[in-house]
Amino acid sequence: MAQTISGEHPTGPADLLWRDTAFWGMTATQFLGAFNDNLFKQILMLLFVRIPSPGGGPDRDLQWLGMLAFSLPFVLFSGYAGHLSDRHPKRRVIVLSKVAEIVVMAIGCLLFAWYSQSGLTLILVVLLTLTLFAMGAQSAFFGPGKYGILPELFHQRDLPNANGVILMTTFLAVILGTAIGGELKENFEGHLWMSGLVSVAIALAGTATAFLIRSPAAAQPELELSPGSLWIPHDVWKMFAQQRGLYYAVIVSSVFWMTASLVMAAINGFAKYDLALKDSLASRLLSTISLGIAVGSVVGGLASKDRFNTKVMKAGLWGMVGGLFVTAIMGSKLGFWGAVGMMILLGGFTGLFAVPLQVYIQSCPPDALKGRMIATQNLLNWIGIMFASGIYLVSERLLKNFRWPYAVMFAVAGGMMLLVGLLYHPRDVVLMDNDPQDS
Repeated sequence: MAQTISGEHPTGPADLLWRDTAFWGMTATQFLGAFNDNLFKQILMLLFVRIPSPGGGPDRDLQWLGMLAFSLPFVLFSGYAGHLSDRHPKRRVIVLSKVAEIVVMAIGCLLFAWYSQSGLTLILVVLLTLTLFAMGAQSAFFGPGKYGILPELFHQRDLPNANGVILMTTFLAVILGTAIGGELKENFEGHLWMSGLVSVAIALAGTATAFLIRSPAAAQPELELSPGSLWIPHDVWKMFAQQRGLYYAVIVSSVFWMTASLVMAAINGFAKYDLALKDSLASRLLSTISLGIAVGSVVGGLASKDRFNTKVMKAGLWGMVGGLFVTAIMGSKLGFWGAVGMMILLGGFTGLFAVPLQVYIQSCPPDALKGRMIATQNLLNWIGIMFASGIYLVSERLLKNFRWPYAVMFAVAGGMMLLVGLLYHPRDVVLMDNDPQDS
C-alpha cells in the first residue's frame, strides 16, 4: 500500500498552473540561468580539456579542476543558503542571486578579453577557475529558493507537472547553452569577450523575469543562525530520523549527481580524444544528452501522475545502467551519430529517474523546513559532484597510463548507478493536497 503526503493549499492563483504568471516567471528564470551557466562553463571546459604540457608531453585534461571549483561553493555555502531561504522570502533570495550572476558574468567577460590578447596563461587559468568558483557560489544561493519556492507557489498535485516542465526547459537550456558555448569557442577564439557580453545580457534578462514570481511570506522569519545552519541543521537531521525514506532518497540523489557530473565530463573527453571531434561537434554531442533529459523529464512528470512513482523511476535507473555499459563497450565504434543516439537515449532514461525522485524530496518536508531541506540536498549533491572531480582525475590518469579509450569512464559511471539499483528499493507515495488517503 502506498504512503501519502499531504499539504496545505498554497496562496495565490495556483490552481490553474498553465495560466499562472509566477510559474512561467520561475520557468523563464531557471531557463535563462541554466542557459548562461552552461554556455559559460562549456567554454571554460573546452579551454581546460586539452592544455598543452609545458614539457612537450601529452596534453593535460584539467576538466577535473573546473568541476572541483564549481562544486566546492555548494559544499561551503549550501547550508547558509538554505537558512536564508527559510528566514527570508524566497523570491528575494532568488532576485539577489540573479543580481550576483550579472556581476560574475561581467568579470568573466573581462577575463575572456584578456584571453583574446594573451592566450591561456597560468595566471589566467587560476582566475578563470576562481570565476567558476564564483559561479558556483551564486548558484548555491539560488538553488534552495528555486526548488523550495515551488511547493509554496503550487499545489502538491501540480508538483510533478511543474517539475517536469521546469526540468524539461532547464535541460533545453543546457542543450542550447552547451552547443552555443562550443560554437562561440570555435568561431570567436580571438574575440571570446563577445561571449562574455552575451552572458551579461542573459543574466540581465534572467533578473527581469525573476520579478514575475510571486513572493510568499518567509517560511520561518524568526529562524536563528546556528553552527548547524552552516552544514546540515539539527531539524533536518531530526526529520531524517523520522522519515528514513527521505534520507535514503537524498543519498541516492547525491550518488546520481556524482554519476551525472562524471558522465558530462567524460563526454567531452570521449568527443575530443576517442572521436577526435572539433569543439563545436563535441559541444553538440554533449548537448544531445540534455535533449533526451528534457523529453524524459516531461514523460516522467506525466507518467508519475499524483505520486512518487517508483516504477517510472526504476525504468529510468535500469535504462541508464544499460546505456552506460553499452556506450563503454561500443566506444568509438559508435561514431558521431551513433554516439548522438546513445546520448539521447541515456538522457531520456535520466529524466525518467530524476523527476519522481525530485518530486518526492520536495514534497516530504513541512513548509518551515523546505528551504533547508533543499539546501541539504544541494549540499550532498555537490559533495557527490566534488567527489566526481576526483574520480575523473584518477580515471583520466589511469586511462592514459594504460592507453585505454575515454569510453571506459562510462563503465565507471554505470557501475555507480548499478549499486543504486541493487540497494535502493523505495515504495510509491501518493501526493495529496488535503484528506490524505492510502492507495
